[in-house]
Parts: sequence; C-alpha cells; structure tokens
Amino acid sequence: MSMLPVTEAQDRLLSRAKPVQASEIVSLREADGRVLAADLEAKLTQPPFDASAMDGYALRGDDAPNPGAELRLIGMSSAGHGFDGVVGKGDTVRIFTGAPVPQGADSVLLQEDAEKIEGGIRTTFPVRLGQHVRPRGQDFLEGEVVLKAGTALDFSRLTVAAGMNHATLEVRRKPVVALLATGDELLPPGSSPAPAQIIASSTFGIAALARKAGADVLDLGIVPDEKSAISAAVERARQADVDVIVTLGGASVGDHDLVQSTLLASGMTLDFWRIAMRPGKPLMVGSLGETHVLGLPGNPVSSLVCGLLFLEPLIRKLASLPPVRREATVESATTLRANDQRQDYMRATLSLSPSGAMAAKPFGKQDSSMMKVFAQADCLIVRPPQAPELQAGSPCPVMLLRPDLRL
Repeated sequence: MSMLPVTEAQDRLLSRAKPVQASEIVSLREADGRVLAADLEAKLTQPPFDASAMDGYALRGDDAPNPGAELRLIGMSSAGHGFDGVVGKGDTVRIFTGAPVPQGADSVLLQEDAEKIEGGIRTTFPVRLGQHVRPRGQDFLEGEVVLKAGTALDFSRLTVAAGMNHATLEVRRKPVVALLATGDELLPPGSSPAPAQIIASSTFGIAALARKAGADVLDLGIVPDEKSAISAAVERARQADVDVIVTLGGASVGDHDLVQSTLLASGMTLDFWRIAMRPGKPLMVGSLGETHVLGLPGNPVSSLVCGLLFLEPLIRKLASLPPVRREATVESATTLRANDQRQDYMRATLSLSPSGAMAAKPFGKQDSSMMKVFAQADCLIVRPPQAPELQAGSPCPVMLLRPDLRL
C-alpha cells in the first residue's frame, strides 16, 4: 500500500464521521463547551417590565420638555422594590438602575440633570420621550428561540441561557474515545523500569488532547504484545459502545506489531495505512462497525502530531464543534533545506524577527522520540512534499501547538 498524502487521509477520515446525535441533560454549570441538542426557548420575558437604565427620576416626558420644569417627588423605585402608585401630571419618582418604571412614567431624567427643591426637583436638562428606559422584552420574549440546536455553548451563551431561566440544558452526548497502549516494554508513570523498559507517556498527552477537543476518555491501560490481550481490550471498548478506539503503538507490520492483525481478525475494515508524513508515517485508520479506529505510532512525538492532525478534527466533527484553527503563516527564521516526498512537521519556537514579524525557528534535532523538544515548541513548521529550499525571511506555514498564542 503506497503512502497517502496527509490532506487526502484527513478527508477520507472525516468524510465518514457523523456527529453524535444522542443527547443528555446537564446542569448549567456543566454545560460549558457542550453543544445544544434542541432549540432553547426563553421561559420568561427579559426585561419583565419597563426598566430604568440609569439612576435618576422617572417622569412623564411631556412634563419636562425644557429645563426648569418643577416636579413633585412622590416616591421611590429600586431594583426589587418597585413603586406601586401612578405617576401623574407633574409627578416624579426617584428611580435606580434596573428598577421598574412606575405606571404613568415614560422617561428617566439623569440624577445629575436635576436639582433638589422643596418637595421635589427642578430639571436642568431637557427630557427626550422614552430616554433611559429599557422597554419590556427588549432582550427577549417568553417563548422566543434564542439559541438554536447545534450551538456550541460558551460564556456568553451560558449567560443568556441562565437569563432565560434554564437550570438544565439538553446537549449532545460527548464522543467517547477509548485509549489502548500496547507494548511489553511499557510501564505506567511512577514505576521503576528495568533496563529494557520505558515509561508510557503518549496516553496522557493523547487523553488530554481528546478531552480538550470535546471527548470523554476511557483509558484501557497498557496491554502486552499478545493478541489475546489486545482482543480483550478491544472487546471492552466495544462493550462500552465508544465512538473511537485509539491504539498507541504496534500498528505497523513488524513481528511484534500485533495491533493491525488483531483488529483485522476482530472484524476491522482497514481504510488506509501509512501516511506520507514525518513524523507519523505508520498511522492506521479503519472502522469496527460504526466505531472509528485510529492506530497511532508508538513514539510520543509521532503520536501527538498524528493526534493533532487526525484525532482532534475527528472528535470535533463527532462533537458538532467547529475545527480548531491552528494554521498560520510566519517568517522562517532560518533557511530550510528542500524536502523529500513526505510532508514534514518540524518542531519550532516562535519569536519576533528583526523586521518585527513573528518568525519560526526549528530545533536542531527532530527525532520523534524527543518529548522535551515538543514541550518547548510553539508550533510545527509544515514542509509540503518536494518543497524547494526556503530562504530565511520567507513566508512559512505553521501549525500552532497552542492556538491561543497571540501572533
């Protein structure tokens, strides 16, 4: 099987991904980042009454079209404690921000535009009819659909959901990703490895990436290089009805790489394998019924790069969330040599160039086992297949490892 270009591999993976339709009810406090499963209607009208937008005096606009009008002070209206009477001709009521505008009043005079006199006030500024009044229902009306199904909830949308008097929301179920690390050499963090053993690290980075993308994670732990053990772990994932099974390591076809053959024996349909990219060539993509299967490389950096390119967009589509925008163009801080037939993803740092532009400088060592370099990197320089030499200062495409980084 020839190597597949990265973009074609991504398109093939995402083309068969269908958003999760199942829903669940969660509290408002748990709804951040979730996606609405149904239209959300207001349970009340907001504001529920004509309300004052400022501190001042509620009055009839016709009583004070010009400065110098003298009005009788007959009461007070504050937030939570409205004035029960009626504002008649020549009357005014002291009012505060958010308080109900009394019956009969239609305007609010700013407090600094009035001077106190015996028994009332004298206006020092003309009143415009309706000024500083928030009319009933200005924000939304009871029964109005304010948020549509499919809306991703964030701080502003949760605010309006709360304002509409919703304590719980119906949201789409999160995609569930099962993680399975394979290898006789792997031990969990905190262990004391023997000379031929290493600490399993990729699981934690991939799990964090999956959760950040919008998934729940089922960690199946570390499985030895035995077909029976791999089969048992895969069956546990299927019994849990997960949406994606992610294996870490063992997806190639060496004597000790048993994941692909075991999955095929379990009924997996292999979509493609071997991608024209560096790092991450031995990526495997398939399906077990409706469950997506991603076999990521065992090397930590390779697995994380593949996670960014394939797992993150897959989860975002399953979760009905928009893609994460990681692409950017900066300057190349150094001259980059011509590339071969594989798309290269080079770990790099970002800093300001002498011209004041952001520039990417690749690390000298790019070995796919070097986790420290990945942790220190700000981005991945993307070098397309057969790209010619790129001179320092030239435009350079990158993938941001932290999309909130300000360029």
